[in-house]
Amino acid sequence: MVNLPQTPNNDMPAIATRQTFLPFYKPWIDDRDIDEVVDTLRSGWLGMGPKTLRFEEEFARSLGVRHAVAVSSCTEGLELALDAIGIQPGDEVITSVYTFPSTAAVILHRHGRPVLVDIRPDTFTMDPAEVERKITERTRALVPVHLAGAPCAMDQLLELAGRHHLVVIEDAAHALRAQYKGRLVGTLGDLTVFSFAPTEAITTGEGGMITTEHDDYADRLRTRRLHGMGENVWQRYAPEGAWYYEVTYPGYKSHMTDLNAALGLQQLQKAEMLHAVRSYYAGLYHLGLSDLAELVLPETFPECQHSWQFYIVQLRLERLAIGRDTFIEALLHENIGASVHYIPLHLHPYYRDTFGYKPEDFPNALQAYRRVISLPIYPKMTEADVWDVIGAVRRVVERHRVR
Repeated sequence: MVNLPQTPNNDMPAIATRQTFLPFYKPWIDDRDIDEVVDTLRSGWLGMGPKTLRFEEEFARSLGVRHAVAVSSCTEGLELALDAIGIQPGDEVITSVYTFPSTAAVILHRHGRPVLVDIRPDTFTMDPAEVERKITERTRALVPVHLAGAPCAMDQLLELAGRHHLVVIEDAAHALRAQYKGRLVGTLGDLTVFSFAPTEAITTGEGGMITTEHDDYADRLRTRRLHGMGENVWQRYAPEGAWYYEVTYPGYKSHMTDLNAALGLQQLQKAEMLHAVRSYYAGLYHLGLSDLAELVLPETFPECQHSWQFYIVQLRLERLAIGRDTFIEALLHENIGASVHYIPLHLHPYYRDTFGYKPEDFPNALQAYRRVISLPIYPKMTEADVWDVIGAVRRVVERHRVR
């Protein structure tokens, strides 16, 4: 058992425990990752090719899903998924107001209308009751966001989708290895899109993956990700390939390259270990911070396995003499990097001005945004780093709590 850090007396100088800055995130890259990428460079095949196909096969096998289609980013994957289900101008797609901008932007790219819904205050995932309230005859799809790696209430969302004949496309950028009622995220909705950006659970530098059980969706995705030239067009430069191709759809340039896939192949082998480390560090944060009445820690539920992409604490501002922004600045003075996930979409100028949103239109998202801080949580950290964060948070709270 690790002892809790001691809280300093009020008259102690506000000096940082750490001598060096702890960044909010650093990816786990080891020699096996580097060797795989170097092997690809030496092979001379840098674009989409055999390693991309291997990565797809191994990713699908790791989740137990029928199809996995590698793409250049999660954003491209979400847009391809909307394209594959046939979103047309004017179609409505319901998603969370509390997400990264790309989730809604891809709906606009397809000339659809993003219909935003408020979140549950416990998980920051979209509230099924709000979803049901906003379904209309123009609604075509739901895009649940498993924010920070906390699975959405998928039973309720899938029931709504079934009742209203809607397609479910999960934004699982944060949710690799997350589970809902014993099933891995990636096997629940009609399509699921993962991210492999540098800050995600595993990384390919940039990249994403779409999973589905539907053969027709998979066929469309594979054809449309590379200009609509056919799913095996990459082989035209291989010995078994042919130069001739036909464009059957005005597709995208959204494919993954073998350089990215090479990194993904090695990262995937470590996914379980990396998730275990994140889960352990989340447990340390719970242990070290749970007695602070000034904080609300992330909730967990027995039917779900969190991926712990982010560890988001909420400040009880009424118990503190400072606001969220000043709290983050105080952590920086302690040599601890922190962040905020996310600024709700309706507060951004584009969505505010285009759709006429007011801050109070989504009260749960607004309250969460004003109070949240994401603490560092990634496998490249050491256990000592985690305790440094805990000590820094405790000192900031002690200095600024309302007496």
